[in-house]
Amino acid sequence: MSLLDSIHPVADEHRTDWLVTRIKVASTLAGMSSEITGDVAAGLAGLDDVRILINAVPDPELRAELNGTLNHNYAMRLMTVGRNEDSLASFDASLEHKEHRLSLGDRESQMRGFVITLYCRGWVHTKLGNVQSAREDLNRALELSEKYELRAEAADARRILGTLALRTGQIPEALRLYETSEQAYRALGLEVPPLLWREQAQALLAAGLADEAGSQLDEVVAKMRAEPSLARDIGATELERAAAALLSDDIQLAREMAASARKQLQRVGCQTCAANAAVLGLQADAREMLASGTVAGALATRAIRVAEKMPSARLGEQAATARMLAVRLDIRRGNLKRAVETLRNVPRPGQLTPIDYRMLRRLCRAELAVAQGDRGKALTEIRSGLTELDAVRDRMGGLDLVSGTALHGQELADLAVKLVLERNDARRLFVWLERTRAQTYRYEPLSAGTDPELAARVAEVRGLGQAIQEAQHDGHPIAGLRAKYNERLREAQRLGWHTGRWGRPRPVAGLAEVAARLGERAMVSFAASGDELVAVVVAGGDCRLVRLGSAGAAAESARVLNVDLDALAPDNLPERLAEVVMASARKQADRLDAQLIQPLADVIGDRQLVIVPTGPLYAVPWGVLPGLRGRPAVVAPSATAWLAAELTKSSRARKIVLVRGPGLAGARGELEKLTTHYRTATTMTGAKATVKSVLRAMDGAKLAHFAAHGAHEPENALFSRLELADGALFGHEMAGLRQPPRQVVFAACELAMNRIRPGDEALGFASALLASGSRTVIAPLSRVGDLASAAAMDDYYRALAVRESPALALADAIAVDPFRRPFVCLGAG
Repeated sequence: MSLLDSIHPVADEHRTDWLVTRIKVASTLAGMSSEITGDVAAGLAGLDDVRILINAVPDPELRAELNGTLNHNYAMRLMTVGRNEDSLASFDASLEHKEHRLSLGDRESQMRGFVITLYCRGWVHTKLGNVQSAREDLNRALELSEKYELRAEAADARRILGTLALRTGQIPEALRLYETSEQAYRALGLEVPPLLWREQAQALLAAGLADEAGSQLDEVVAKMRAEPSLARDIGATELERAAAALLSDDIQLAREMAASARKQLQRVGCQTCAANAAVLGLQADAREMLASGTVAGALATRAIRVAEKMPSARLGEQAATARMLAVRLDIRRGNLKRAVETLRNVPRPGQLTPIDYRMLRRLCRAELAVAQGDRGKALTEIRSGLTELDAVRDRMGGLDLVSGTALHGQELADLAVKLVLERNDARRLFVWLERTRAQTYRYEPLSAGTDPELAARVAEVRGLGQAIQEAQHDGHPIAGLRAKYNERLREAQRLGWHTGRWGRPRPVAGLAEVAARLGERAMVSFAASGDELVAVVVAGGDCRLVRLGSAGAAAESARVLNVDLDALAPDNLPERLAEVVMASARKQADRLDAQLIQPLADVIGDRQLVIVPTGPLYAVPWGVLPGLRGRPAVVAPSATAWLAAELTKSSRARKIVLVRGPGLAGARGELEKLTTHYRTATTMTGAKATVKSVLRAMDGAKLAHFAAHGAHEPENALFSRLELADGALFGHEMAGLRQPPRQVVFAACELAMNRIRPGDEALGFASALLASGSRTVIAPLSRVGDLASAAAMDDYYRALAVRESPALALADAIAVDPFRRPFVCLGAG
C-alpha cells in the first residue's frame, strides 16, 4: 500500500488542497523530529516520504514550489550533521525549482525563499572553501535582498559574507560585516543569531584577541543558559569558549568547556563540532603536560587514535591537528621514529588553512629538527612561520588586531630565542629579538583620521562617563548608566577593530644601522627565556650578551616597586607612612639595580641608554634605580621602533599646546610657569579644554603638554583616558590624529603604562601616539602627586630650554626627587 493510499479518500476537487496540507504537516513533523531527538537520519527519511507526496501533486507550478522548499529543508538537515558536500546537490535542486517558479511571475512573494536558499548555498560553499562560488551566491543574495527590501535576509547575507572574509583571512572586513549585520538585526527588533556571536569570537581568536573573545563568549553562554530557546546553541558556543581559554593558557577552563561542549554536540549529531571539541580537549591535556615537563605516552597514542577515527574527507583538519599534538608529545618523550611517521600524515596547509594550524605545523617541524640535532633547519622553519604570520598581520586593521596577532607565533618566537641563547650568540639574538617582538611598531602610520561612526560612539561613551560622575556627585544611582556605558564602550571597541588602518611595514632594524645611529649611546635590549632573564647590549659598535638571573624575581620587584610608588604619590601623605613606603620602594629599586644594571656597568659605562624592556619590565621607572639616576634613558618597544622614531623627519611646525584639565591643585601655577618658556603657546584651560578643541589644536603641533588626571585601563588599553573639561579623551582618539605632535608630555597620570601582549606588543595611551608617529612621549609609569608633577615639569622645561634633548632634560628633572617623579622618556630622546 502506497503512502497516498494510507489516508482516507477525499473528493477530487479537494485532493490538491489536501495533499499540500499533508505535505506541509509532514515536512514540519520531519524537521521537528530531527531537531528534538537529534536523529537526522529519521528526519531525512521523513522528508523522503514527503517527496512521494509531492510527486502526486498534479499542478507542475505548485509541484516546483513544493520541491524547492523540500530540497532546501533536506540540504539544511545535511548541513546540520556536517555533510556539506552532500547538501550542495539538494541546494542546487532547490534553486533550480525556485528559479523556475520565479520565471512564472509573482516574484515578490517568491523572492524571500529564493534568497534564503541562495545565501545558504553560499554558506556551504564558504564551509567547503569554494571562495568564488560562495562570493557569487552571497553577493547576489545581498543584491536581491536590498532590491526587494528583505532587510532580515540582507543581514543574514552580510553575516555569511563576514564568515567568508574570515575564512580568507580578511579579519577587519569580517568584523565590519558582523558588526553591520548585528546592528541590522537589532534595528529590526530581531534576536541576534548566536552563530554571529560565535563567528565574531572566531575572528577575534584569529587576530589573537583571546581575552576579548573569552569575555564576549562568557556573556553569550550566560544568556543562552537563561533562555531555553537558545539551549541547542550552547555546545557550539562553549566550544569557542574553550578555544579562547586555551589561547589564554587557562587550561582548566578549556578542558571543562571542551568536555561540556562535546556532550552537547554529540546529542545533536554534529560530527564536525564533536570532533572539534575532542581535539580541543586533547590540546588542553597536551598543553598542560608539555608545560609540566612530564609527558605520558598514552596521550600521544590517544591523539593518534582520535585522528584515525575522523573521516579524512570531512574532518581532515581536525585529524591533522590531533596528529600534530601527538608529534609534539612524542618528540618530548624521545619517540622520534613515530613522530616522523605521524608528521608525514599531516597535510600541507591550503589557501584557506587557519593561521593556528600553520603555526602548529611549523612548530612541530622546528621541534623535530631540534630533536634531530639540526638547529639550522629549526630556525629556518621558525623564520618561515613568522613570515607567514607577517602576511596575516599585514591584513589587520586597528592597533588591537595588529598587536594581538603575535599570540599565534609566541611558541615559535620563544623557541628561536631559546635556541640562540644556547649558543651565546649576542648578535644573532639581537636579530631574532627584533624579528619576534613589538611588530606593531614596524608599520608606517597612515594619516587616515578617525572613522566618523567610531568618533560618534566614542563621544557617546564620553558623555555617559560624564553622566556617571554627575550622578555619583549628586548621590543618584548609577547602575543603569554604568550598564549603558559598558555597552557603548564594547561597541566602540568593536568598531575600532575594523576601522583602523596602517601603512606598509618597515624592514626590521639591522644591528649595523642601530649601532651607527646610537653613536656614543648604548642600547640594552632585555629578553626572557623561561625564567632566565638576559640583556643584549649594543655599545661602541660591539654587541654583548649578559645573563641576569631570574625573570620572575625581576618581575616581582618591578611590581612591588610600582605599588610603592603609587602609595607615595599623594601630596599630603603622613610623614611616618611616607617613611615606611619609601623604605620599601628603595629596597625594590636597589634589588632591580643589582640585578639589571650593575652587571652591565662594564659594558655601558656612563653612556646614555636606549632601553628595550620585556614583559613586566615595561613597568620599571628606570630613573628611580640608583645606577641610572641622572643618566638620560629612552624606553622603546624595540630597536626597530626606536630607529623609526629617531629617523622621523622634523616637521616645521612650531606650535606649542598647553592643556590643563579639571581638578589639579598645582596645575594652574604649572601652566603659568610654562608660558614663561613658551610665550606664544596655545593655552587651553577650563571650559576651553574640550576634547574636540584639544584634538584640533594638537594635530600638527611641535609639543603638546597635558596637566590633567588620567588612567591606564589594562583590560581595554586603547580606552585609557585623560580627563578634560567635557569628559575623557581616549587613546583611540590619539591614534586617529592626522599628524600627531612631535613630542607629547603627560604630567599627572600613569599613561606610560601599557598592556603587554605576547611578543612584547605594548598597547596603551602612549603607545598609540608612538605607533601613530609621535617621536617622543614623556609620561609617568605610576601615579604622581599634583604638586610633585608641577615641580617636575618646571624643572623639565627649564632643562629642556638648555639641553634641547627630552631624555637629557628629563634625567635632570627626575634626579631631584626620583621616587616621586617616576617619569620615563618613550620613543626617541
